[in-house]
Amino acid sequence: MQSYETVTHTFEPVYNEDSKVLILGSLPSVKSRENGFYYGHAQNRFWKLLAYLYEREVPKSTQEKIDMLLFCQIAIWDVIKSCEIMGSSDSSIQNVVPMDLNQILRVCDIKQIYANGKTAAKLYRTYHQELTGRDIIELPSTSPANAAYSLERLVENWKRITIPC
Repeated sequence: MQSYETVTHTFEPVYNEDSKVLILGSLPSVKSRENGFYYGHAQNRFWKLLAYLYEREVPKSTQEKIDMLLFCQIAIWDVIKSCEIMGSSDSSIQNVVPMDLNQILRVCDIKQIYANGKTAAKLYRTYHQELTGRDIIELPSTSPANAAYSLERLVENWKRITIPC
């Protein structure tokens, strides 16, 4: 049986002063933490989805992923700085310490904030919305746990994030 562990977020956000869209997840999964970068599970569709939406090659290395995000004016980060969690189960998250999103919002002219999944949206609304004064648009999770959504169905829902890049 899995037990709770305290996890502290160690990835830096990806953004620069040209970022216009902010995509927020909840917390890096076990696989992402093992791989040292966002959306690191081989079955997560995040990188394939963005590559399709922006008509780019699917990035393989961490640097290629960062380059694509910055080229497309996308910032990514997570809403949780630390919490207790069982494995990668968002439904087990408890004792949340929220991230300070102002690190990005002070520097970037973010036009819209999007949540990669229900948990990120819920946690943003609970811990961040009042502080930022900004709404978030919930998009279906790209996680392999969200098997109800094919890549095609994700594309239909996520295509609203695109700005010319």
